[in-house]
Amino acid sequence: MKHSHDHRGTHDGTLDVWAVEGRFQHLLYSPRGGIEGVLIDTDGVSTQFVFERHDEGAASAFAGLQVGQVLVVEGTEEGPSPKGDAAHTVYRFERLASVDGESPGHAAGEDERIEGTVVRLNYARHGEANGVVLDTGDFVHTRPDGFARLGLKVGDRVRAEGRAQALATGKGCVVDAERVNGRPVREAKAS
Repeated sequence: MKHSHDHRGTHDGTLDVWAVEGRFQHLLYSPRGGIEGVLIDTDGVSTQFVFERHDEGAASAFAGLQVGQVLVVEGTEEGPSPKGDAAHTVYRFERLASVDGESPGHAAGEDERIEGTVVRLNYARHGEANGVVLDTGDFVHTRPDGFARLGLKVGDRVRAEGRAQALATGKGCVVDAERVNGRPVREAKAS
């Protein structure tokens, strides 16, 4: 089966990572309703990428995509399955390298600066406010102590800086804020 892909392996041959370009077809669901992979069309041939079990970060990278968008997906080729022959080539997902020729955006752990207006508060599992959601759809995570220190409210303009990753919805990101409007979110520790 011929695929349009580039090989990016190690020199000692221990890891063969392939970059496969194709058009997004659809997500693949697990029997329990989770997302366990994605199918792309590579020059008329279906190519499947499977995620590690319970890898919500991988699934979120694909959640906002539209059918037909051009993707470059990297993965390692899966070996034969003891359950039978695959209908197409299957790769173990490594990363989404590009969408329509551009970086897919908020990669996990990437430094980011976002700006927007607070439209609602977000609450931790125990019910205490731990950040704000902006009109851009982004979530600024401040932790409860940071939220109390900053005194943010609906309607405030916010500029947040910190580590970012995509939200599970596929739209917007979560920023683990280090600074909001130029102010540190956490108290400086006394030395």
